[in-house]
Amino acid sequence: MNHENGLITEVRKLRDIHANYLKTIDDVIRKGVYKDNWASLSEYPEPIWYRNAKFGIFIHWGIYSVPAFGSEWYPRNMYLQGTKEYEHHIQTYGAHKDFGYADFIPQFKAEKFNADEWVALFKAAGAKYMMPVAEHHDGFQMYDSEVSEWNAAKMGPKRDVVGELKEAAEKEGIVFTASSHRAENFWFFGGGRRFDSGIQDIALKEPYGSADSMYDSAEISATHDIYSAPPNQEHLEDWLVRTCELVDKYQPKIVWFDWWIHNVAFKPYLKKFAAYYYNRSQEWGVDVAINYKYDAFAFGTAIFDVERGQLSDIRPKLWQTDTAIAKNSWGFTNNNDFKNPVDLVCDLVDIVSKNGCLLLNIGPKSDGTICAEEAEVLRGIGKWLEVNGESIYDTTYWKIYGEGSTEVPEGAFTDVNRAAFTSEDIRFTYRAPYLYANVLSWPENNEVLIRALKAASKQFEGHIEKVELLGFAHPVSFERNEDGLKVKADGKIDTKYPVCLKITLD
Repeated sequence: MNHENGLITEVRKLRDIHANYLKTIDDVIRKGVYKDNWASLSEYPEPIWYRNAKFGIFIHWGIYSVPAFGSEWYPRNMYLQGTKEYEHHIQTYGAHKDFGYADFIPQFKAEKFNADEWVALFKAAGAKYMMPVAEHHDGFQMYDSEVSEWNAAKMGPKRDVVGELKEAAEKEGIVFTASSHRAENFWFFGGGRRFDSGIQDIALKEPYGSADSMYDSAEISATHDIYSAPPNQEHLEDWLVRTCELVDKYQPKIVWFDWWIHNVAFKPYLKKFAAYYYNRSQEWGVDVAINYKYDAFAFGTAIFDVERGQLSDIRPKLWQTDTAIAKNSWGFTNNNDFKNPVDLVCDLVDIVSKNGCLLLNIGPKSDGTICAEEAEVLRGIGKWLEVNGESIYDTTYWKIYGEGSTEVPEGAFTDVNRAAFTSEDIRFTYRAPYLYANVLSWPENNEVLIRALKAASKQFEGHIEKVELLGFAHPVSFERNEDGLKVKADGKIDTKYPVCLKITLD
């Protein structure tokens, strides 16, 4: 009886917290400059710091790093009969009803986690902002929360992971941001309600989502009808309260959302969150941003994000690619297949030339260590940026993004489909009076032809005063004719990374 009374008291407490927070949200919007409509939200400016930063680190770390199998979607797939995760779970941990996803929490000890060491690595990589996942689809918050007991400060490592990372980032001058994947928790564990899994009882909700959600993967795919499978009001209000709490407690300068907020049922709540966040930013005296996918937010009200893909041309509004070093997973698994730093630098250069930023993900192990492969990639990127960073940071796009025949497919989930770049593939960035031309694959003969800068070019008819090589002491000669600007380096340049030509325009 005492246990039941305790549960009732806790439920009432959480309901009061939600009710009070919802009232606070309405009050802030009522008093603030920004209102919960697209017209008002479109007036919020793009942060200058964000436009200049260009490169950030994403961090997928949570309970799913304990099984380290499949991907960070292990908690969903382990409850979907017929998947490799379902079979692996039974073979490794036993029946779901005896060992469910929540039983991994005590094993998530984070005993080697050191926020300062992580941030030192990110700084060495040249990152200007960092973004831990504050809450993934699995419903486990990586921060101290008043609206749920299912968080890292109260369970598992019993540490405020987000808080520690924020403190470490700010000490090193790296901008702190955060992501929320809470929306997807509504249906994430739905497969477990179809068999004797231990979570089929509708009374079990935390962290297992909504009891009335049993959607199949096909029903909640990003390409599905945005009017289908809407979340209920309880989930929508909880999502809004959790997200506003995250904003108030940690003041991240970006809040990133995953794809399912594009469901039309979220629209009123997205507007409320944006108005609340933008008004709060005015109180703090900082510039913030929201990341979204597809058409979740109205154009110009937040910063568009492309998952594991790029754009094929310049987008005048700032945008972002989020992708991972691992090709197969965002979280750590024992079988991750890693990209190499050269390809990632090429992607960074291509993205920045089109007015974008790159948010590059790592997936630490459950003990809090970053695997050697990902650390090596980050250091490789950092070494290139240490020399060539002036062609990336604080630059803007030029009249055209570049030239060359290698096609960069547009859209999400195309990050491993690109062919290798050639010596004809060049990407431009600009900061007056300099035009930076990154040659994505330096030619063996040390001669580069930039067709966009030919004599009487419609792109630039002025005077080219000087051409220099960044990072190499070789003298450079150049001539301009009807074919293009021909640049020749006097000496062998042996590198697989892009080589930057710094061109002084007059």
